[in-house]
Amino acid sequence: MNERDRKQRLYVADQAKKLARGGISRREFLRNAGLAGFGFSAAGLMRMETHAKGLAARPMAQTTGAELSEAQIAWLKEVGGRFAGTTVRISSESTAPSQIISALATNADDPNSFQNLTGIQVVWEQIPLDQVLAKLVQDTATESAQNDIYYMDQAWVGRFVNDTVDPSERLADGSDLNMPDFNFDDFVPELLPALASYEGRLVGLPFDIPIFIYMYRKDVYDQLGLSPATNMEEFLAAVKAIDEAKLTNADGSDIRGYIGQWQSGHYALQCDWTAWLWSHGGSHTGLDGSVAINDEFGVAGANYMLELAKYVPSGVTTWDWGGQGSAMVSGFGANVISWAEFFPGLDGDGSATQGLWETADLPTELALRPADQCSFDEVPAIGHQGGSCMGLSRYSQNADAAWIFLQYATSAPVQTAAAASSNTPIRLSAFEAPIVKERAKITPLTTRHFPAALKAIQERMGTEPHFPGWATASGTGGPIPTELGTMTAAAVAGQSVDVQATLDAIAGHIEDAINEV
Repeated sequence: MNERDRKQRLYVADQAKKLARGGISRREFLRNAGLAGFGFSAAGLMRMETHAKGLAARPMAQTTGAELSEAQIAWLKEVGGRFAGTTVRISSESTAPSQIISALATNADDPNSFQNLTGIQVVWEQIPLDQVLAKLVQDTATESAQNDIYYMDQAWVGRFVNDTVDPSERLADGSDLNMPDFNFDDFVPELLPALASYEGRLVGLPFDIPIFIYMYRKDVYDQLGLSPATNMEEFLAAVKAIDEAKLTNADGSDIRGYIGQWQSGHYALQCDWTAWLWSHGGSHTGLDGSVAINDEFGVAGANYMLELAKYVPSGVTTWDWGGQGSAMVSGFGANVISWAEFFPGLDGDGSATQGLWETADLPTELALRPADQCSFDEVPAIGHQGGSCMGLSRYSQNADAAWIFLQYATSAPVQTAAAASSNTPIRLSAFEAPIVKERAKITPLTTRHFPAALKAIQERMGTEPHFPGWATASGTGGPIPTELGTMTAAAVAGQSVDVQATLDAIAGHIEDAINEV
């Protein structure tokens, strides 16, 4: 690490302290972190905000714990037991997998919990993402780890590539510290480059994967004789047909054609926008660091979005992702392309639409720009994703114990137990596990959306650009969702919109963000 890099990291740590004390706003922190070369991904921004609002916690299904193999139990007792009394430390966001897996690992009543089998203590601090970054940059700047395992937003892996141990190197060393039946090939292969790698080097292991899927009201489709859309033209036609049918829910509320997350100036609006931009052959960036959002394909995507604006509930311009999810539960519309994480709540006991929503394959894009025609790791595809990984700190004084825990936390049995609480898994076998399939029915914390999520991961996964200034340009209050908000609010109100002028303005903001550092 050179001196400039070290100073940048210490600067970000100092800015995070100011944020925690209320000395600067979150937006100022994001901008300052971006100037120092540390951006945030799509899902990172979403998780940061939901954590701040206290929306991150979720109930868990009752399971008997992770169904470890006999060989794994013996290994944890014998090999893990060598490190009894050691403490392994992690700082992460309070996401579903963090909550579930930390509870499984430390459950004093489960004889096969990680702590009971090994005697290794796990201290898993769950804090806002900005504070996670603060701890990471402080650790790595001083090369003296407070945490043994690093939780990393996907936008950070390039900056921490030299601060973690490549898991593939440890798995290949033939040591008895490698977990039996770990089966590295069982990870969903598309997640390794998307979440946990930088320039072909594995930085960590995948940990979670929020992703867009296609959700629709089956009762409404059946009533109108509709089938799930297979392409963008059919999707718009279904939206229009449902809206023109003027159907109502049992409480008298209208069932509109599409529910968006279109709060003006909010990052959720940027997330929604990507589906229409990418599905029409557009992208934010072009070759060699250029900006492409305002080309003919971007205009086509914007015009499609503005056509959808004719068929949305009136409150759509006030809804972020939480508002969109609540509108789905209430049944205010019949079509959504958005986060798979919403689906379990649709089957919840308090849902007015319990059992009415279904999933289908994402509609095929009208056109799709290849990733090699974009810059900054942008990958156009309608299945907008965001996720995280976990890596072993190169500076850990308890590296072997931490490696044992990292394998446990990402192992198939633990991932399967987490999936039984409706957390989208990172392993192929977890999708097929009997305990997971048993919950693929209309029930709170359902898993019946998992096939759609897996197919989206494997075939339709899109990723926003990763450059330091992206978070402040695209995040809540940033110029991109602000410009988008002006455009969509006008369209919802029935006013004319100059799409080209809007996209030209956004292109200028993206160029500024690229050149900011």
